[in-house]
Amino acid sequence: MRSPLPKQPADGRKNASYADSRSRADTSRENHKDCLHKDSQSAADKGRTGTCGGHPRRRGDYSARTRFFQAPLSIDRDHLRRMHSMTIRAWPFLLSLAVAAAARGQSGIADSTSVVEARVVAAAVDVAPGADFPVAIVLKIKSGWHIWTNARDLPATVAQFDGAVHTAITAPSIPVGLRLAYSDRTAALATSPADAVAPVLAQWPDFHLAKPDFGEGPQSYAVFEGETAIFVPMSVASNASAGTVRLTLRIELQACDATSCVAPATIDLPVEIKITPGAQSSMPPAIFATFDPAIFAAIHSGTRPSQAVAFDFFDFHFSIDPNGSGFVLLLAIAALGGLLLNFTPCVLPVIPLKIMGLSRSAGNRRRCLVLGTALSLGVIVFWIALGLAVALISGFTSSSQLFQYPLFTVSIGVIIALMAAGMCGFFTIPLPQSVAGIDFRHDSIGGSLGFGVMTAVLSTPCTAPLMGAAAAWAATQTPLIVLIVFGAIGVGMALPYFILSAFPQLVRHVPKSGPASDLVKQAMGLLLLAAAAYFIGAGISGWLVVPPDPPSSKYWWIVSALGTIAGLWLSLRTLAVTKRFKFRAAFCTLGAVIACISALIGLRLTDEGEIDWIYYTPERLAAALAADEAVLLDFTAEWCLNCKTLEKTVLESAAVLERIESLGIRPIKVDLTGNNEAGRALLKSYDRVTIPLLVILAPDGGPNGREVLKSDAYTPGEVVAALDKAAAQAQPAP
Repeated sequence: MRSPLPKQPADGRKNASYADSRSRADTSRENHKDCLHKDSQSAADKGRTGTCGGHPRRRGDYSARTRFFQAPLSIDRDHLRRMHSMTIRAWPFLLSLAVAAAARGQSGIADSTSVVEARVVAAAVDVAPGADFPVAIVLKIKSGWHIWTNARDLPATVAQFDGAVHTAITAPSIPVGLRLAYSDRTAALATSPADAVAPVLAQWPDFHLAKPDFGEGPQSYAVFEGETAIFVPMSVASNASAGTVRLTLRIELQACDATSCVAPATIDLPVEIKITPGAQSSMPPAIFATFDPAIFAAIHSGTRPSQAVAFDFFDFHFSIDPNGSGFVLLLAIAALGGLLLNFTPCVLPVIPLKIMGLSRSAGNRRRCLVLGTALSLGVIVFWIALGLAVALISGFTSSSQLFQYPLFTVSIGVIIALMAAGMCGFFTIPLPQSVAGIDFRHDSIGGSLGFGVMTAVLSTPCTAPLMGAAAAWAATQTPLIVLIVFGAIGVGMALPYFILSAFPQLVRHVPKSGPASDLVKQAMGLLLLAAAAYFIGAGISGWLVVPPDPPSSKYWWIVSALGTIAGLWLSLRTLAVTKRFKFRAAFCTLGAVIACISALIGLRLTDEGEIDWIYYTPERLAAALAADEAVLLDFTAEWCLNCKTLEKTVLESAAVLERIESLGIRPIKVDLTGNNEAGRALLKSYDRVTIPLLVILAPDGGPNGREVLKSDAYTPGEVVAALDKAAAQAQPAP
């Protein structure tokens, strides 16, 4: 193996954005105590910065949708500051409404319009039917400030702020006779307000590099600054009637300075065009000197390029166009992905518990169906709620993103530990009289509903094949589409439980009560304790890690020990519970298998492996590609069991290891265990929001390389073939 590249500083980005409740009502500002910031939108606020423990306070940062909160800290040590900031940033996922009320800044600057002036200039006022003309949106940005660029592909060396409100232009309504193309990556013709939901097609200026410090040192971000112009191409229909047409161009932007950002702003710019038959073209204003008229081809094509969603299922590759009937097929694929979630390591351990719960009602088909329906609804409700969060919370794009916040991961582990302890009979918690009427047992409607929600929560660290691409596509669509796709995932995941409840004879022979049932519950309780140790350990590991350093995996020894104890307990207690040979043979064998697998997991997952991984920073990836090396990018995390499985069974297989060594492949691991914003930005650049993900790049002389393979489910043969292809295109540096 070759030695890793020299260690570079992490390209971390501080998420400076805060939540915005969209309320325009003024709220009073309270005095702060102990450096806690209170909410304020009052126009009477003065002074946009203050001090707290010797450190400058940051202005509030809002978005047009609910955003994540991050408080400033006064701790001098960088490591402790990162740990504390990650703790605070986890709360928006759990308490988004509370955050929306608490995240307002103390800034005297109301929003981005205080530092950005916008005006619109048309290349022509009188235009003839069939004519093409551009409209310029001219932005004048105050010195010392900048705004984020539009969403675009950027070189790997440029940091991408995960909480940025990118500049976007939309048209709330388009009058008859006037044509615009929408979406800066789509050439679809828009002629009605319904078509104008997506950003309109525009010619964007070149970006500049700014180096603000949002708490973790200066980082290079792509921005617009000074006076800049954005050109929107328009066309008048050849059969347009004479007269004046009016439309509104709406631009959303957010301004930041060297340390913080203010509330984003939405600015409506009215445009008035007079359609005059026979009007002659005139010399456009000087500001249009840099406009490229070739962009008009996007309007005149009138067709929408394929937006097919690509799926990779091991060696099987296919794509689906989500337009028309293809959307129904996409929903079916999303549901299949949800179904496959039940066979991931995150969900399998809890399925026997629910089967036992359903078996108790197997004699009453109606009761069994009601319980199964309640459980299924719990699963579906969770996924719809998750889709709602994706649709409404900017920057939140997937369920697995929750586990990048250690407090959430640890909290889930604690909840599972309490459930497991109660299942094992370690304690009984008497309920208060106020909730005594609520029944949380598995054989109750409330208990089944709650168990369905918990089952769905447990599935979130894993991503089933086919599900990742569907979820990533949905995250870029309208809220309704997001809810439908995530609902389809929930339906797919809930389907097996509904089938078991509809056909209770399938679970009729499962032990319902007595020593055998108690033994199974105890063994499953111990396995749930192992799952709790896994979540808590992964959370603490994410708490302590500072990217790009690798996280600790020592907690797997505790997980392994609890799993081994569960297997041994099942085997030994079976001998005392029953004297029937077939039951002894079955359960003792099962217990031995559980114990052996648990011990093997501890050995395998604490082993560093045979690949000399380089942990990702933008500089390291850029250096490898600049050296004409083929790159293997592995997106992983301690909380991602699927990632661990693929890494140990595929990437560390003999064939793949041999190719990495002999072909000089540069293996780079993008670990998302903790607050790795640079890693999340890279994942997003590959149009993915979930992991696992493997990307193999061939150098092409550019900063990003050329994709040879991008897949979340792959085989050793597929990886070997991709490595051979990437290496064949690499030109090793002399």
